[in-house]
Amino acid sequence: MSIAINNKENTDIKKIISSKKQFLWIAMGSMVMFFGGLLSALIIEKADLNNWQAFVLPSSFTYSTVVIVLSSLLFFFYKMLLKKKKSVFWLLFSIFICGIGFTFLQIQGWQYLLDQEIKFVGPKWNKGGGFLYVLTLMHMLHLFGGMIAMLVTMFKAKRGSYTMKNFLGLELASSYWHFLTLLWLVIFFFLKSYMTG
Repeated sequence: MSIAINNKENTDIKKIISSKKQFLWIAMGSMVMFFGGLLSALIIEKADLNNWQAFVLPSSFTYSTVVIVLSSLLFFFYKMLLKKKKSVFWLLFSIFICGIGFTFLQIQGWQYLLDQEIKFVGPKWNKGGGFLYVLTLMHMLHLFGGMIAMLVTMFKAKRGSYTMKNFLGLELASSYWHFLTLLWLVIFFFLKSYMTG
């Protein structure tokens, strides 16, 4: 009887894990379509050269790219720490700080562009600048979601909730963070390719 109950509990747990992973993949798929639509519009609008003003991307965007790639690489170490039965709190804290650093560098980039009269609205509105602000702001909003997830996993890690048998929260947070990194690399490539010429 107890074996049957345990089997049922294991099956229920597997279903919950599977449903959470599926939900994350569906959410990321919808984000791909959203940003894909924005990038497609960018390509189409760039074809109208008469209404397109090229400009140089601020160096802080390059630095932010390095920071987010570094944070994503750090996430690969959580399983190693769990195998050694060590806390992942400081690893997660480091990734969270990288997220703050990425945000700060993005805001610095926006300030630089505004100082160069690259406006989002108003009489000096720049179509290319408009796309840049929308793409980077939308990515940052999704990054904030990732940072909230990081705070939750940090709290659970501090309580010692994660083990090699129970790390779903870390796995989901890691997958989403890697996705955000890959998404930013695609956005950054498009911005470098289409804004500067």
